[in-house]
Amino acid sequence: MPLKLNRLFRASLLLSLLFGLDKLVGLGWQVLIARAYGITAALDAYNAANNLPDLIFALISGGALAIAFIPVLTETLDREGRSAAWDLFSRVANWAFVITAALAVVLAAFAAPLVRAVVVPGFAPDQQNLVITLMRLNLIATLIFSISGLVIGGLQANQHFLLPALAPLLYNVGQIIGVFFLAGRFGIFGLAYGVILGAAMHLAIQIPGLLRHGFRWTPALDWRHAGVRKVARLMGPRILTIAAIHVVFISTDNFASGLYEGAVSAIAYGWLILQLPETVIGTAIATALLPTLSEFASRDEKAALKTTVRAAIKAVLALTVPVAIASILLVRPAVKSVFEGRAFTAAGTDLVVAAAQMFLLGLVGHSLVEIAVRTFYAKQDARTPFIAAAFTAALFVGLCFALIPLMGHAGIALANSLAFTAEAVGLLWVLRRRGVV
Repeated sequence: MPLKLNRLFRASLLLSLLFGLDKLVGLGWQVLIARAYGITAALDAYNAANNLPDLIFALISGGALAIAFIPVLTETLDREGRSAAWDLFSRVANWAFVITAALAVVLAAFAAPLVRAVVVPGFAPDQQNLVITLMRLNLIATLIFSISGLVIGGLQANQHFLLPALAPLLYNVGQIIGVFFLAGRFGIFGLAYGVILGAAMHLAIQIPGLLRHGFRWTPALDWRHAGVRKVARLMGPRILTIAAIHVVFISTDNFASGLYEGAVSAIAYGWLILQLPETVIGTAIATALLPTLSEFASRDEKAALKTTVRAAIKAVLALTVPVAIASILLVRPAVKSVFEGRAFTAAGTDLVVAAAQMFLLGLVGHSLVEIAVRTFYAKQDARTPFIAAAFTAALFVGLCFALIPLMGHAGIALANSLAFTAEAVGLLWVLRRRGVV
């Protein structure tokens, strides 16, 4: 058991460092965009255009399939060996690509009515048309991510964390190329071309890891394969879970589009600021945790599972509470010194800080949700996280109606923090009732 915890600590530390580097590079990219475009209608359109493509990725090979996939792949690797695990990986990846391609075609065809009625109904017609075009471009990157996201899961199941952690860094490098070399020629569309380039680099950096671990592709779409069917059974509730989570993100832009110019972008930047500590702490620990918890669950090692989850929760609390307090106090001078300049004005700083401070109130809750959800999936329970996510989405929407008239766009951020903190408390309570923590 101490050996496992030491391995988890090393993996978490590696992921924290690389995720932190990724977030810093991503922050640099966001600063470049902020100073070039400011908090404006064009940037609002770019941010809103990502919503539905991100949903497809999250449903198929991002949050939905990857988290449902790792426990089954780990179990196959543990019981049947690497050859059987890669065979399962290939079959699932093939299905992911085909389904993502079909959904991308459908979304591209119906982008116009979806944007005008669901995503940003409050935008002017010209701004809505810009969102539609950018969304269709972003779908190309989504198709690449349908494979790349699964490769991350495959390598992590093999306890290989380095290249999957470097992949987001390469993605941000591609986006920076878009800002420096493409935006000058293509305007806001250059940012979308940079996203496509970044997605290709995200996949390419991981290919050596596949070769190192003996990957062999199986060109098959066999629905009757036992492993594929097991992944599908776990994935069904996970898809609904991700859909519920994205209700929060889609509702965010829907509510913000009816406010004032810059509200959508201010919320996006506020969310980015929350993601800096949340990714380095919560996501890093939870990502390193899932393969190990899956091993314990597969072998029915209940005591080891409980000890590991408790250690992870204590680590998250010890780190996130002081970081949240410090971040709330320091976010204004940080935003002013990092973002202000050229098109990004003091008024933009005020908008971003108001959103960021409300988001940072939820840092502890968001980080604990990462740990709790992965614990349920390690035990191959996908239903409980779905119920929790549905409750969170409903609570978020209700809180938005109550808080937006009082606080404007900052009310949306506070609603997010309160809803996800409630989800964390609920999930941990269930785990405690089941004797897992």
